[in-house]
Amino acid sequence: MLALDIRNITKRYPDFQLRDVSFQLEKGYIMGFIGANGAGKTTTIKSIMNMIHTDGGEVYILGKNMAEHELELKQEIGCAFGGIDFYTRSRIKTLTDTIKKFFTRWDDAAYQSYLSRFKLNENKKIAELSMGMKVKYSLALALSHGAKLLILDEPTSGLDPVARDDLLDLFQELVTDGEISILFSTHITSDLEKCADFITFIADGQVVKSAEKEEFKESFLLLNGNETQLGLVKERMIAYKVNSFGFTGLIRSADYHSSSGIKAVTPSLEDIMIYFAKKEPAHV
Repeated sequence: MLALDIRNITKRYPDFQLRDVSFQLEKGYIMGFIGANGAGKTTTIKSIMNMIHTDGGEVYILGKNMAEHELELKQEIGCAFGGIDFYTRSRIKTLTDTIKKFFTRWDDAAYQSYLSRFKLNENKKIAELSMGMKVKYSLALALSHGAKLLILDEPTSGLDPVARDDLLDLFQELVTDGEISILFSTHITSDLEKCADFITFIADGQVVKSAEKEEFKESFLLLNGNETQLGLVKERMIAYKVNSFGFTGLIRSADYHSSSGIKAVTPSLEDIMIYFAKKEPAHV
């Protein structure tokens, strides 16, 4: 059974359109959801959660249609969004006592365990928390009601490298038994290099590619060559930069011919995002 099955989601705004977005997440895996600002990540996540009215398409979670089983399925979903604002004058304990009433399988022991792991004092007011601590609180809530699907939007924003690494370890622990699945949207692609099993990349409202992480990266190549070599591949490149040594650019693996003699290496997720963000080849 698929944890998440997105089928041809479409949403039109005056200045932006989400076009036939489709991808699937199998149970027990972590999917990194990447794209530049404005690419459609948040709109897709809101569509999954039925927080906005879409113009077409369907969302299935654990085999059930989200639109038809929303209340039931939201018991199975844990969400954590970076930058979310809580009622700042309340103490953590007061907020949690209110929030937990909405979940039929709330687990106080699990919640206390995450408070301890994240070093959260439930007597502190939200106004006293740093951005990183607010993210940790969101995660503690998301992880404490038996959710089978975690939807995380920038969950590591505002965290220092040590705290981020601890969270990535936690995410990998959670999916080990195959019961929990994670959709992880972030700009910090190095986090996905460490923990993601699959990558879905969205640009300009469309899914460019969704695949296993290494397969995803290997479907592109980062080229380094001289100015003469650039002329051989310029028309087939996604984007490139020209510098004093020649050029560096991104190309689809299927469009590269080794006979050109141009040095080619597998790009990082960050490389892929950077070059796709350049709608026209840039010269620096």
